[in-house]
Amino acid sequence: MKIKKQIQTTLCLIILCSVSQIKAQNQILSLEQAKEQALKNNNNIKKTTQNIQAAQAAEKATHTLDKPSVDAGLIGLYVGDPLSAILPEYSANATLGLKQLIYAGGKINYAKKTASKAVEISELQNQLTTDEVLLKTETAYWTIVNLNEKVILSKKYISLLQALEKDLNNSFTAGLIYKNDVLRVQVQLNTAQLDLKKAEDGLVISKLTLAQIMGTQNTDFTITGNFSDNYILPFEEDGRLKSENRAETALLKNAVEIDQLQTKILEADRKPTVALSASGLYSAGKAINFSNGKDDLTSFYGLVNISVPVFDWGGRKQKVKEQEFKTEARKTDLKEASELIAIEVQDTYLQLAQAKEQVELSKESLISSEENLRLNNDRFDAGTVVGKDVLEAQVLWQHAYSNTIDAKARYKISEARYKKAINDLN
Repeated sequence: MKIKKQIQTTLCLIILCSVSQIKAQNQILSLEQAKEQALKNNNNIKKTTQNIQAAQAAEKATHTLDKPSVDAGLIGLYVGDPLSAILPEYSANATLGLKQLIYAGGKINYAKKTASKAVEISELQNQLTTDEVLLKTETAYWTIVNLNEKVILSKKYISLLQALEKDLNNSFTAGLIYKNDVLRVQVQLNTAQLDLKKAEDGLVISKLTLAQIMGTQNTDFTITGNFSDNYILPFEEDGRLKSENRAETALLKNAVEIDQLQTKILEADRKPTVALSASGLYSAGKAINFSNGKDDLTSFYGLVNISVPVFDWGGRKQKVKEQEFKTEARKTDLKEASELIAIEVQDTYLQLAQAKEQVELSKESLISSEENLRLNNDRFDAGTVVGKDVLEAQVLWQHAYSNTIDAKARYKISEARYKKAINDLN
């Protein structure tokens, strides 16, 4: 009896573990959860995050440029004739040196500012990548919702055709209609089954796409989203104001500032550089101390190095001019980018407005097609219309239903594109 209870307990545990595993594998995924996973695991976002860390490390490195540096060295020396007449045949030499840059024409401060701007640029590039990933996530998500609806529609449509085929087969068997009436339905049924297969295959690819964006290989998830009936256009002027803070604009502004700093660095190359260094040394070798003949020598020395650019045939001056022209070209890029962003905002808004209108029109068409199908079914049952009329009504209904699904998906994707254009995707 005790063994039987143990077996029952073990079986219960196995069943519970299996159920838990199934639930873990078949994940229920909302749009927000998909976005969260993409922000956490997407490869492109990880890459730009690492670029930020690299830029931050480079910035920290620039803060050491105006700090003193200390170097140590150790040299073992062996000399032969005739140097052995004045130097020990064997000797060991140790040095310890300190260097300090006193003046470099402002290049160090400009380098620090440039590195700081580079960090800002890497952060903006991360934001751009994030926006792209979020847009791809939404596009893939609503594509899956679209295809889910298409699968449901295809199955409904196949059921309608199969029912009509059955009725027409009965009429044909009874000698009431011709064979071609049945064949028309069978042709349409084959097309519907092919459409179902296309929708199911497309669903597989779309899930793979979304999984890749989310940084996972698991495609065993179920999308919970559906197309709501809330299709309200945002206030157009709000979009224009939000678009002024686009990351692309800020990125180009920082690029212009970096070019300006680079110009100042090149101008600093035309100024004097002053550096101070001090070194101590210790040497050991037979009679190496030439002052008293001892086997060891300790000493030190200090240097002040002043480097003044005098003449280079105008090379440095031309480099400054070159950089100034590059800066002006960058400013032109900034101006053009601002204009293109304004056009993009307007374009995505118009596409969103068109998508909204398509949703409304397709819904009206669907209502009409449903009523048309109902009337034809009633008349077919009453014997006032033939199977061909019902088939045409079913085809019209299927097209109207499919167009409604596509219109709703197009609206959701257009909405995401518009939000990205006005910097409001998050």
